[in-house]
Amino acid sequence: MTIPSELGIGPIYLDYNATTPVDPRVVEACLPFLGDHFGNPSSGHAYGRITHAAVATARTSIATAIRCEASEVIFTAGGSDGDTLAIRGAGLVGRGKHLITQATEHPAVLAVCESLRRLHGFRITQLAVDHPGLVDPADLTAALTDDTALVSIMHANNETGTIQPIRQLADIAHARGALFHTDASQSFGKIAVSVPDLGVDLLTLTGHKIYAPKGVGALYVREGLQLEPSTYGGGQERGMRGGTENVALIVALGEAALIASATANSEMQRLQQLRDTLLAELALRLPNGVYVNGHPTARLPNTLNVSVTGVPGEQLLAAVPEIAASTGSACHEGSHHPSPTLTAMGVHADRARSTLRLTLGRWTTEQEMTQAAKLLSTAAEILLRS
Repeated sequence: MTIPSELGIGPIYLDYNATTPVDPRVVEACLPFLGDHFGNPSSGHAYGRITHAAVATARTSIATAIRCEASEVIFTAGGSDGDTLAIRGAGLVGRGKHLITQATEHPAVLAVCESLRRLHGFRITQLAVDHPGLVDPADLTAALTDDTALVSIMHANNETGTIQPIRQLADIAHARGALFHTDASQSFGKIAVSVPDLGVDLLTLTGHKIYAPKGVGALYVREGLQLEPSTYGGGQERGMRGGTENVALIVALGEAALIASATANSEMQRLQQLRDTLLAELALRLPNGVYVNGHPTARLPNTLNVSVTGVPGEQLLAAVPEIAASTGSACHEGSHHPSPTLTAMGVHADRARSTLRLTLGRWTTEQEMTQAAKLLSTAAEILLRS
């Protein structure tokens, strides 16, 4: 498997939850649609038929990967765009003006909920989470009313990797007549993401988390469910997101989904083993000084969120330029405040400030795990002494 050139010469990359390198196979698949195949997919002539067929093939690839009908896949400009279409779209045509989400939700979801509150008078309920970061199903049951239009709970947290019991939560919402949306941007390609198994009405995917380019994603919209469009135009994407399709990026997303589906089981096992190796090495070198944040078992196989006692995460990463990682969500990077996600989980502010988010991916190696643990522990010991 070809390695993206920059990975071979740069720092050890442990920030796959922020974004993934584009797989060279994905680049190869989409390049013809940046040059030779330029036709508008809505055109009836030969040039349009080529691109129309490419979009249809990509749609089928994604549908196969998440086990839905191709007609239920709507192409978007990424995760935030998909979340906006799902929540705003369902909210504005829903039965009431009450939305439910969670305190540790992605900013894209929280922001669109806030916009509906501000502009359209919606009432928003944010469910609390426990220390591992899980929503209590009983809290959802208590929060639902006859006015609840939609519940939006992410499948897996982007900072801690904690996986929510989506099927159980969706069943609770449906029993009260509410729709259910989940953002599966972080989970797709890392664990099984199946629409029938999750039982959701709406599901968000994004390309740059599965080795496709930025700026493309998909939204599963259950057949028969109509949303208020996010972009008004010529009726593309079942009339929910107008505008001429970005064929090259759609082809890239379809190819990335094919690759992810073909390697899902083996890659999940490989990444979990590497993640556990990294944790074991850190714990060995920093005894009683490394704490895992998030659920101990129900979390993404590639995600390790740890606090190193007494060492601010930003200082530690600054001291180890040989590693490219983050202290939390990329959406919050640069902030000196404790992560809102960890704060909502009840993590003490000092421990939250000592957090590293180390996330692994397709080109992570065992040698890198050993080297990263050595570099981080050595730097932590120096900082502790100083």
